[in-house]
Amino acid sequence: MLGDDAELTAAVLAAQDGDETAFRTVYRAVHPRLLGYVRTLVGDPDAEDVTSEAWLQIARDIDRFSGDADRFRGWAARIARNRALDHIRMRGRRPAIGGDETELTGKAAESDTAGEAMEALATGNAFSLIAQLPQDQAEAVVLRVVVGLDAKSAAETLGKRPGAVRTAAHRGLKRLAELLGDDPDSTGALSAVPTPREPRTRAVTSAGVTHSRLRTQKDM
Repeated sequence: MLGDDAELTAAVLAAQDGDETAFRTVYRAVHPRLLGYVRTLVGDPDAEDVTSEAWLQIARDIDRFSGDADRFRGWAARIARNRALDHIRMRGRRPAIGGDETELTGKAAESDTAGEAMEALATGNAFSLIAQLPQDQAEAVVLRVVVGLDAKSAAETLGKRPGAVRTAAHRGLKRLAELLGDDPDSTGALSAVPTPREPRTRAVTSAGVTHSRLRTQKDM
């Protein structure tokens, strides 16, 4: 992702005005982690195709989007999740989402061990370990820690309460810490994954739209 959210926000605004280079910047900034999220829903064989479908919708509907980098990530994640669930339904399989939201209403406790686990996870190892989590925890961890959504945006994506998402992410991080402890090879790579983000109080930028152009992945 872009190191500066302001740069991503500017790229989104330019893409809304039909700037193809800006759209490629947005794609390159958001795609890798969006793909990782879709992978937790549909698995490796179909993740690329489903994510491509999501980007086609993002390209088509970007003119309707209004907001900054944080909101864009949440908006893109919702589109990707909807495409993934559509794909699961077309395959005739139910999404493997485990657990009951009513079980997640407690306040998450602090866990230095879980935080250290995420800092130690290399991206390549992260998704193989995350895949071992219950689906609700896997989605919460990926949205909060990998995609970089705050609890409110992640909750909107999942249709749950922010407290439920925080607790699911916390439980998932604790389990990842345990998995790291069971797999010494996983601690060898120290490529850091960002820690969960909380909402920031800053203005949301709205964009006026003049025109749009459909982009395809071969242009990105």
